[in-house]
Amino acid sequence: MQDPRSNYPKPPFKEQTQPWPGLARDMDPKPDHGETSYSGSGRLAGRKALITGGDSGMGRAAAIAYAREGADVAINYFPSEEPDAQEVIRLIEEAGRTGAAIPGDLRDEAFCKKLVEDAVQSNAGRQQAKPSILDITTEDFDATMKTNIYAPFWIIKAALPHLKPGSCIIGTASEQAYDPSAELYDYAQTKAATMNYVKSLAKQFGPKGIRVNGVAPGPIWTPLQISGGASQEKYKKFGSTTVFGRPGQPAELASIYVQLAAADASFATGNIYGSGGGQGQP
Repeated sequence: MQDPRSNYPKPPFKEQTQPWPGLARDMDPKPDHGETSYSGSGRLAGRKALITGGDSGMGRAAAIAYAREGADVAINYFPSEEPDAQEVIRLIEEAGRTGAAIPGDLRDEAFCKKLVEDAVQSNAGRQQAKPSILDITTEDFDATMKTNIYAPFWIIKAALPHLKPGSCIIGTASEQAYDPSAELYDYAQTKAATMNYVKSLAKQFGPKGIRVNGVAPGPIWTPLQISGGASQEKYKKFGSTTVFGRPGQPAELASIYVQLAAADASFATGNIYGSGGGQGQP
């Protein structure tokens, strides 16, 4: 038994900033992705997964869990995140599975297509807090839209011919889709779009035997926060509004991603699964 109030660090957190997209290995405290705690039981034996943003955060937690459940895993990440990515590949291979590291920029349509091709032969997010809409440049807005909306569109289109009945697509939404923060104007609407495409594609792909679901986390301790995703004032007390008085850790979401990918969740499609620390979304 573990007390959810005290089994992970609580704010206030020390002052720290990193250039986008940030590295988990340089955070203090370091996030828990299940490196030492997650134990598999063969639920995904024989499966193959492509995870964008697999170097850190929820993507890393899912990659570790999927490998320990028996899946081969390809991860995509921004090239500057190579140190984190190599740690994940090591963990995948230590689980006895094949790991493929595929760096590249998801804002590039041609790369998204190549990403799928490379993954077949062998999942990322952008959040930048701005106090006012006046502080968001067109370049900022375009980068967020391309990373969070265009990239899944391109990747799903490229992957669809390879998806057999029993395959699944899992999108990462956010509590921001339900209760957007004032300073996350652009990011929040992309997460609402994620929620919407999950529900739409579930109807479109269901007759093909392909399930589509999403996960909507609350405040989770990842490099997203200290590389521009939250102001210094906010990340120092990040997660303090939850009922446990702390942010969630990526490891606490790993089992949700496993459940949605597992065959025994075969009736679950078009659903958004929340893990919000008592903040009520979804």
